[in-house]
Amino acid sequence: MHDLLVISDEIYAELTYDEPYISFAAVDGRREGTILVSGFSKGFAMTGWRLGFTAAPAEILQAMLKIHQYAIMCAPTMAQYAAIEALRNGEQDVEYMKKSYRRRRNYFVQSLNEIGLSCHMPGGAFYAFPSIRATGLTSEQFAEKLLLEEKVAVGPGGGFGAGGGGDICCSYASSLGQLQEAIKRVQPFFERVLRAFFCFHRPRGIRTAIFFDWPKKLCYNIMTHIQFGI
Repeated sequence: MHDLLVISDEIYAELTYDEPYISFAAVDGRREGTILVSGFSKGFAMTGWRLGFTAAPAEILQAMLKIHQYAIMCAPTMAQYAAIEALRNGEQDVEYMKKSYRRRRNYFVQSLNEIGLSCHMPGGAFYAFPSIRATGLTSEQFAEKLLLEEKVAVGPGGGFGAGGGGDICCSYASSLGQLQEAIKRVQPFFERVLRAFFCFHRPRGIRTAIFFDWPKKLCYNIMTHIQFGI
């Protein structure tokens, strides 16, 4: 077995929907080889409090403290007391938040797929990564056009590495009403972009008018085949 030291970022540990979260430090034989880092910004909705923690073998924590105590000192006392209260009495609030996020996730991902933006169902956190490969645009181009034309902000998937270049990052941490409005704006935008791409990549023998009468999911699959030659 490789003697690896694993840094495990578990900031979204409380926000898993379909299966219980298992910490890497809980895996047999990995406790002493894990540096667990987490915080309160996601699971306890304390974004902006800048309060985090780490759990690691004592010798590693001592080395970390040598740097930390002279660079940052400590979190404000007020934030520390708030975190204690969250840990002691915030479990019901976390569960309520999870149920709310689950409802938004289910609505948002289903709606994205219905309008033709292929999207897998995420198992945790509050982000969806629909594919925009069928449009012929980069994730940066798609995000910029969507912001300028429809005033909907998404993150370019390319910012998460080369593998995300054909996707966009959407947060469903907003209210259900805002998500519904976003879908209402994204749908016509996506259709316009597809239409523009298809005008330059139309297969012989297929009329544009007929193409756009087909179900959007079928349109998406055809566009993907055209673009990548699948």
